[in-house]
This record gives sequence, structure tokens and C-alpha cells, in this order.
Amino acid sequence: MNQLPSTTPAADTGRVALVTGASRGIGYGIAQALVARGDRVCITGRNEDALKEAVERLGPDRVIGVAGKAHDEAHQAVAVERTMEAFGRVDYLANNAGTNPVYGLLADLDLGVARKVYETNVISALGFAQQTWRAWQKDNGGAILNITSIAGLAPSPLIGAYGISKAAMVNLTVQLAAEMAPGVRVNSIAPAVVKTKFAAALYEGREEEAAAGYPLGRLGVPEDIGGAAAFLLGDEAGWITGQNLVIDGGLFLRAGGA
Repeated sequence: MNQLPSTTPAADTGRVALVTGASRGIGYGIAQALVARGDRVCITGRNEDALKEAVERLGPDRVIGVAGKAHDEAHQAVAVERTMEAFGRVDYLANNAGTNPVYGLLADLDLGVARKVYETNVISALGFAQQTWRAWQKDNGGAILNITSIAGLAPSPLIGAYGISKAAMVNLTVQLAAEMAPGVRVNSIAPAVVKTKFAAALYEGREEEAAAGYPLGRLGVPEDIGGAAAFLLGDEAGWITGQNLVIDGGLFLRAGGA
């Protein structure tokens, strides 16, 4: 498991973020980057113990955790309510929670599994966006970031259901960006393989081989996504909305045989 070290935060920015699926991996990297610049953050995750550990590493003076399943509407509501109670606002939402419970061909895919993937990866992101919009962003503005994937931009062997859900998230991003403008900006990040427990099946035991196709010579790490996420969830990106930022170590450069 890739865990990032804690970081001493900067002065309080007065801004607040909710990051889903943030007890480890990319979500943790995003939360860490936001805390480091001085934001206060609510993180969510399914495992309460792992969430508590993440809060301790990030700093309980700046971070709270709310355990639950991302697709559970009651959990979505509680997470936003707890954020508002603790910090009085929720400027930013980072939808990172996701699942990929199956590897195989779409022709053989159990439709119940397909529904679970879509529910967790897409519907939950919409649900959280609705909750933060109603609680704060509609009247006060803010920004939303969806974590998609390069699997949503091109066919990916054996993870077709995941790719379809991430393609839907790209479209969800532009739909929300159009509907929530001008007060709320909505963007997404599409990573290639990032070294996390979630993606371990794609590189574990063969990392050198997996990284060989990347022009930058390595797989991603959570910090690569965290820094870009903090930018898009910040004033510096104030004229950026409806965009899907591909962070892939140059992988797509090889699509044309380069």
C-alpha cells in the first residue's frame, strides 16, 4: 500500500473540501495536498479504522472522517452535514471513491456487477455533487473535481465495465460544468496507472514491465494527482471548467507509435 507522509499545513485558507474515498491512495493524496496548502478537509471511506488512521496522519485539527459507502444516499447526506457542522462550509468536492470488482470481457459480464460499478463510480459522484450544491455551493460558489481514468478514453483490456463508468464520469463533468456555471467550476482528472492498492493488480510483481510503455519511465504516484487536484480546486484555476485533465506520464504519446 502506498501511504504518503503527513505534511505540516500552511496557514488556514478558510476553504473547506470534501474528498471521497480518501483513506488511502489517490483520495489520500488529494486530501494531503489540500491540507498542506491550508484547507480544512472531510474525508470519507468504507473502513472506519483506516479512515481514523488517515485523519491522524493528515492532522485531526484540520481533518474529520465520515465512514460509509459512497453509493449510499444517507451516507452522502451525513458526510455533507458533518462537514457543514464542523467547518461551516464546503467549497470543494473531490469525487474519488470508486470500485472495479471484476476483470473480464464485457460479453461475459454479470449485469448485477455492471450496475454496482456504475452505481458506485457514477451515481455516487452525482449524489455528492447534488448534496454539496444544495448545502453551500449553489449560493456561495466553489469547485468540483471528478477522478475519471484513461480507461474512460480508450478501450482497456478486461476492465471494460470500469472504463464505461469512467467515460460516463467525463460526461457527468461537462454536464455539471454547464449547469452549475458560473458559480461552480467542474473539472475532472483522468489518471493512467497510479501505484495504489486499488490498482495493484495492474502492476504488482511486474512494475518495470508495466512502466515500460510510459515515456516518463514510471507509473504514477498519489502526489502526481494530488498537486493537480489542488490546482483545479483553487483560485488559480478560476477560468477552467468542463475540462478532463489527462495525467498519464505521456502514455497516450505512444498511441500513434511514437
